[in-house]
Amino acid sequence: MTTADPIMDRITQGVTDFRTGGADRARTTLLQVWADIGPVGDPLHRCTLAHYLADVYDDPAEALVWDIRALDAADVLTDTRLDDHHAGLRVAGFYPSLHLNLADNFRRLGSFPAATQHIEAARERLDTLPDDDYGALIRKALTEVAAAIAAGDTTRRPTH
Repeated sequence: MTTADPIMDRITQGVTDFRTGGADRARTTLLQVWADIGPVGDPLHRCTLAHYLADVYDDPAEALVWDIRALDAADVLTDTRLDDHHAGLRVAGFYPSLHLNLADNFRRLGSFPAATQHIEAARERLDTLPDDDYGALIRKALTEVAAAIAAGDTTRRPTH
């Protein structure tokens, strides 16, 4: 059963702002939500919020901080909590994207061994992804980031 969640609504608003060109407004909104929930709040809120906060930073070091927070929150998130928010979601399906984002930020920082570790962690979990547009997007990005790691390329990807 899906239940109303005002915090997720606020996060969604911040993400919408970001996707419609309001990066500064999105960052402000999302950081205010983080201030309200804190680093020990609901793991679903922390994981989702940190995942999207990473996207609003161009600096890979700043994005990395948020991506690590998202992964840490996923590690304590339960499928039961996810079902409360959206029936059928599973935590395992979060890991390919979370590790991909970490790999990409480590790559951009020139830390290729760490980037490789996270690309491998993402690859190990690809079977948790659905066979749909989202799964295809993550698989394609993983291939691109892995190629950039192999080439020693620290250039920012156009989609991030």
